[in-house]
Amino acid sequence: MLKGKNAVITGGSRGIGAAIAKKFASLGANIAIVDYCSPEVAGAAKQEIEELGVKAEAYFCDVTDSEKCKEVVKNICEEFGTVDILVNNAGITRDNLIVMMEESDFDAVINTNLKGCFNMIKACGRNFIKKKYGKIINISSISGLIGLPGQANYSASKAGVIGLTKAVAKELAAKNVCCNAIAPGFIMTDMTKELDTDAYLASIPMKKLGTPEDVAKAAVFLASDMSDYITGEVIRVDGGIAI
Repeated sequence: MLKGKNAVITGGSRGIGAAIAKKFASLGANIAIVDYCSPEVAGAAKQEIEELGVKAEAYFCDVTDSEKCKEVVKNICEEFGTVDILVNNAGITRDNLIVMMEESDFDAVINTNLKGCFNMIKACGRNFIKKKYGKIINISSISGLIGLPGQANYSASKAGVIGLTKAVAKELAAKNVCCNAIAPGFIMTDMTKELDTDAYLASIPMKKLGTPEDVAKAAVFLASDMSDYITGEVIRVDGGIAI
């Protein structure tokens, strides 16, 4: 389904990003992991992907740095030849009530979750326009759709990702580039393991938490030719919590 495609996945070493990387690789895509983690973690993720029989490389990059993003995309294009799919998954949380939230925590979340998407889309944009093909998948959140207490920064960043997705979709549609978003709900990852899951289960119609694999399946659909006439959409993977 994705055989021979080259996918760039930010935050691709762990959690949802790693699940997407492995799912894409299992379907034949070559994977460029862009992450801001230790070489050991990135190297282990790279090895797992290579074991699936595709090409994989790991690149250290802070997505908040626009120049670093341009440099890493240039290096990826030199190594892989081109980029077909971009998954903007890198994200952080700095939760607190707004009256207690430090300005630095607000800025850090906006810069990583929202500006990071902007930087990577801009860095890959000319490649997509030149080849008149591309799939951009931005990982948003239900927090950006309904807002969550204690997450003013995170909710704002993920709502911004949705607005960015729709604007980019309109700008690049004529160039045969699709830009869509996925809004996960409560997914079992390191980022959510500290949450009081019992409290959240009561608000989820399906009465269960999601898995990174659930998000990865939606990403496969958006990365494949099955979604060639879909752009500017937000797919919720949330068990119905944002209905």
